[in-house]
Amino acid sequence: MINKPGLALHWKILIALVIGVIAGYFSSDVSIAGTPLVTVYEFGGQLFLNALKMLIVPLIASSIAIGVAGLGNTDSLGSMGFKTMLFYVLTTTTAILTGLLIVNVIQPGIADGQPVGELLALTGNADEIQAKLAGRGLGELPQILLRAVPPNILAAAAGNEMLAIIFFSALFGYFMSQIQHELAETLYRFTDGVFQTMLLITHWVMGFAPYGVFALVAAVVAKTGFDAAGPLITFSLVVVAALAIHVFLSLPLFVRVFAQRSPIKLFKAVAPALLTAFSTSSSSATLPVTMDNLESRGGVPNKYTAFVLPLGATVNMNGTALYECMAAIFIAQAYGVELSFVTQFLIVVIALVTSIGVAGVPSASLVAIAIILTAIGLPVEAIGVLLVFDRVLDMSRTATNVFGDACCTVIVSRLQGEELPELNADSAEK
Repeated sequence: MINKPGLALHWKILIALVIGVIAGYFSSDVSIAGTPLVTVYEFGGQLFLNALKMLIVPLIASSIAIGVAGLGNTDSLGSMGFKTMLFYVLTTTTAILTGLLIVNVIQPGIADGQPVGELLALTGNADEIQAKLAGRGLGELPQILLRAVPPNILAAAAGNEMLAIIFFSALFGYFMSQIQHELAETLYRFTDGVFQTMLLITHWVMGFAPYGVFALVAAVVAKTGFDAAGPLITFSLVVVAALAIHVFLSLPLFVRVFAQRSPIKLFKAVAPALLTAFSTSSSSATLPVTMDNLESRGGVPNKYTAFVLPLGATVNMNGTALYECMAAIFIAQAYGVELSFVTQFLIVVIALVTSIGVAGVPSASLVAIAIILTAIGLPVEAIGVLLVFDRVLDMSRTATNVFGDACCTVIVSRLQGEELPELNADSAEK
């Protein structure tokens, strides 16, 4: 059933999830040749997680380098490009801070005053994890900067020092665009080749996602029964609430203040695109619909939609960045680990950068969350519990991403002097 030809990956994952829940529930005490079946599940889940972790360094390095080189090699760093990137950073940062505030206030990783790690069957010693983070405060900021500039980039890559890899890759990409054209072209093609190869490997690895999800979910259910459902449902509702705040409060406020146009009319104009994004979970697949909606229903000229929207579908991931931040802190809460201000600041920075760096990758959030957990010293294996409700959350994240792109397009076009009467609050309803 899982391998049925033509069946979309998300349906395969949903089927695997259901089968995993059933298998885990009925095999909690089952052994094969003296080996508990839950051990087999754990092995399969760990194999899938290892494959995901294998992708991190080359994928991040090549994607950021090629992205920065592409910007530096075109005229997109002009006035419109600057405004576009400014608002993409502004809206994404706002989304991250919204998620940070909500997850710290509600604390979905705490139930009845206790961390939910045991309910989620999370492995790892909380005291050891806390010891890694002990003593971190404002005095840790210089150390963060030092880690961003490593004496040996290969050693940093081997040690999963993601901040260093991100910084070096950005520098490499920028100066790649500044060297002699013939050399730059060769280097660009090589780096792009690495990136495209990593995308293919990622697609291949994600082809095994149904089996990984089955193993991870079955292992959790076999060890905890359905006790894990409560904390995960709470976390999912908290994420949806944070996304709703960003979509219905923060982004409309940006449109009203900076574009001086009606957020309600913008919602109506791009409603088909938002529904498409929600159903497909793909910003790229929704791109033609978003462009058509903004042009035909919102009156935004093609010269803006043709530049801002494709860039946004690649680098502007409000919902993804918000989710990455909340997921990392939820896992820390589940372990009973206290995160300092500096550590949470580091999460914000990495969530912002990784939402740009791996935005075009299928299931990018899994890779990005793994990067954040590695950077702050939390077990990467914990992302397995997030897979249970990831499909619904992915649909919500994608709709948020697309609406963020639409808002930025309207704002940039207005700052460039366009009137956009179709979105004027005082104009007649269309």
